[in-house]
Amino acid sequence: MASSYSYPELFLAGFIFTLPFLYEKSDVFRYYLKFFLYYVYVLVICTVLLPVVLLYPRDVTNLVVASRFCRYASYIVGIEWELRGLEHWDSEQCYIVISNHQSSLDILGMFEMWPRMKRCTVVAKRPLMFTGAFGFGAWLSGLVFIDRLKTDRARQLMREATERVIQEKTKLWVFPEGARFNKGSIQPFKKGAFYLAIDAQIPIMPVVFSQYYFLDSDTKTFEPGKVVITSLPPIPTKGMTRDDIEVLSEMARQKMIEVFNETSKDLVMQKKIAV
Repeated sequence: MASSYSYPELFLAGFIFTLPFLYEKSDVFRYYLKFFLYYVYVLVICTVLLPVVLLYPRDVTNLVVASRFCRYASYIVGIEWELRGLEHWDSEQCYIVISNHQSSLDILGMFEMWPRMKRCTVVAKRPLMFTGAFGFGAWLSGLVFIDRLKTDRARQLMREATERVIQEKTKLWVFPEGARFNKGSIQPFKKGAFYLAIDAQIPIMPVVFSQYYFLDSDTKTFEPGKVVITSLPPIPTKGMTRDDIEVLSEMARQKMIEVFNETSKDLVMQKKIAV
């Protein structure tokens, strides 16, 4: 009797049956599958929420709504977040928020923080604006997209964003390292965020993500893990001038390095004890 199954159906069934084995045995497969599921989940949520954010275009509080749904992606990829220093946030105060940048997973930690931050937007690279529903939804939610190759235009957009921060008492989140780096340290800072803070005379709010010890793009490793996000006390800029930028930048970075090393060490030790 001839089989009632076609070759594509048999291939698909075989592939599905091998998925648990591949997930358990292959670091590379697990690495790419987790990122795939993460991106697909966030993209689907952004697509579903588009009609909602269209009602309030360019309103940063759209990010609070989106975060309530997108945050569940952390459960899919196996990341636990611990938030420290939340008492330093003042919903009525505007800040230039600076944080270290290790991976695209950083936004999952930000999804955990948005309900507390309330009104906060982000400076992002312009190519992200063209990532379908995610990019369009991010633009509708007030994200500031800049092209770093067009320096004058980028500076103008940043100044406009800072003016809006002051007028609406919101926050502007900047990654001063300029690029993602997950090698166990915090890279030297670019000065753009500090120019903005000093020119506008508004505080710097440092935020530190502990090391992603569970993630390695070189070996394609992505294990379950925990991240501590620490909000440090705001650094006032009242009375500072552009002559103080180097001192302000290095002071903020050193404070962040100290917290980064401390929280990362604790998590690595916990992992070793668990093993």
